[in-house]
Formats: sequence, C-alpha cells, structure tokens
Amino acid sequence: MASDRPVKIAVVGDVHDQWEPEDGLALKHLNVDLALFVGDFGNESVEIVRAIAALDLPKAVILGNHDAWYTATHWGRKKCPYNRRQEDWVQQQLDLLGTTHVGYSKLDMAEFSLSIVGGRPFSWGGSEWRQGRFYQERYRIANLEESAARIMQAVQAAAYDTVIFLGHSGPKGLGERPEDPCGRDWKPLGGDHGDPDLAAAIAHAKQVGKTVPLVAFGHMHHRLRHTQTRLRKQIDISPTGTVYLNAASVPRIIKTETTCLRNFSLVSLQNGRVQDVSLVWVNSQHQIASEESLYRQVNPVWSVECGV
Repeated sequence: MASDRPVKIAVVGDVHDQWEPEDGLALKHLNVDLALFVGDFGNESVEIVRAIAALDLPKAVILGNHDAWYTATHWGRKKCPYNRRQEDWVQQQLDLLGTTHVGYSKLDMAEFSLSIVGGRPFSWGGSEWRQGRFYQERYRIANLEESAARIMQAVQAAAYDTVIFLGHSGPKGLGERPEDPCGRDWKPLGGDHGDPDLAAAIAHAKQVGKTVPLVAFGHMHHRLRHTQTRLRKQIDISPTGTVYLNAASVPRIIKTETTCLRNFSLVSLQNGRVQDVSLVWVNSQHQIASEESLYRQVNPVWSVECGV
C-alpha cells in the first residue's frame, strides 16, 4: 500500500560542480523526507559525489554522462586528467554511493512504502546506442533492448507497488519540439532525445500493475540553446497521472553581491499520487526566496462536478 502521509521530496537537478555544504543545510531547513539526484555532478567530480554520499537523509542517485566524462568516450579518454591505469574515478563514485545509486537497480524505501527504480546510468539521451564499449565493460549490456530488459528486471525486483523512476535523461515520448522536456534544442532543431529503454521500462511497470506517480530526470537544461525568449517545458502529465519532471535548472546556484540562491524541485507525494510540484530558490538564510508552482493535482470531486 502507498504511504497515506505526505512525503516531501527534493529533486536536485544537474549539479555541474555547484554543490556546497550550504546545500545540505538547505535540504534540512526545507524538511524534506527524501532527496533524489539526477546526476551530472561534474566531470567525474569524485569529491562532490563524496559530499552527496555523506548527506544524512534518505536519498537515491543516478549518475549522468558527465560523471563518466573521461571514461566513456574516445575523446574523453584522450583528455583524461588522471592515470586511468592507476585510478578509476567512475568506480570511485559508484563505491561512494553504494546502494543509493539506482542506475540499472532499485532501492526499496520501507519508510515511505515505495521503491525507486533507476534508468540507464551515465546516459547521453536519445535513441542511438552510444558508448557501447563502456556499457559492455561495466554492465555487459550491448544494446538498447538489453538495457531496457535490465531496467525491467529492477522493476520486477521492486518490493513495493508504488514506483518512482529516476533517470539522468528522461524517457522517450514526451514530445519532439525543442522546448519539450527532452526535445533537441540544437541543430538539427527538434526531435525527441529521450531514452527509449527508460520509456519501455515505465510502460512495463504499469503493465504489471505498478503505480508510477513520478519520473524525475534532468540532462536537458531549462535554458534553451536556440532561443532566450522562453524556457524548456519542465512538467508533462500522462493520461494515467504520472508526473514527468525535468529538474535541470542550470545554473542551480546563483550568487549576487547580497545573497546566494540555490534551487530545488519540491514534490509532495501522498497515497501514490503527486499532489504538487514547485521549483524553489533558497537564500543564504535557508529561507525560500521564490517559489514557482509547476503542478497541482486537480481535486477529482471538483473535476467530476465541473465536467472536466
């Protein structure tokens, strides 16, 4: 059964080396029950991952493409700032995170009566199978079909019927416009850059009777590359009520002469459904300086009465 008390979740978008001790204090002042991290902490930034791993609160993490920046690609290996024969910064991050890293895995949260299932770790997004050597060596996975099957295995192993999906890239199927949650905003402009293996696993979860209230991800930043007149769409809602949240508000820390603002996406979850989502900016006094409402569940009774 889903938890009947509200669960306050903070989703932390792409960090890109912007994480400070004050972020941990801000999470405590926000009184969150659970923190979800969508990855891209930096270019294999082991020390930032170490700080995230040390946070004293329930959490789940998935690593992004930047978290294997010098390991997964041919050009990255050429630019690697450390001796890869002696060190493995990707493995160091995985070791630090332990079971809180849910890539190709799941984390059962008994205190909230839900499971968190991770999508493909280190994803670059899109329908092309990329970094094949990396995935073969690390996970013995050779293509998108095998990747989808691995995520589905995690779904099957999940202890609870309420499942939150956590990905670095979002799933395919959320639109092809450049401003859609996973839309391509570079040339050639447009097209769906979501992960098809994650989409297949989400569909599978629903087919086997799991409730999927939330899919949280990042990777595709809110600021669009091709225009400054609008931002990326941050929320998409499925016909069955699943909330798809792109939390990649980058830069996530903004410093001025008078204050420092850091952002978090806040999600309220109750009875297996998302009640509301907002993007908040927290100031140096750990107070919410601004809050943008992104989603609020419509009262089902009110909807029926009004014919919605």
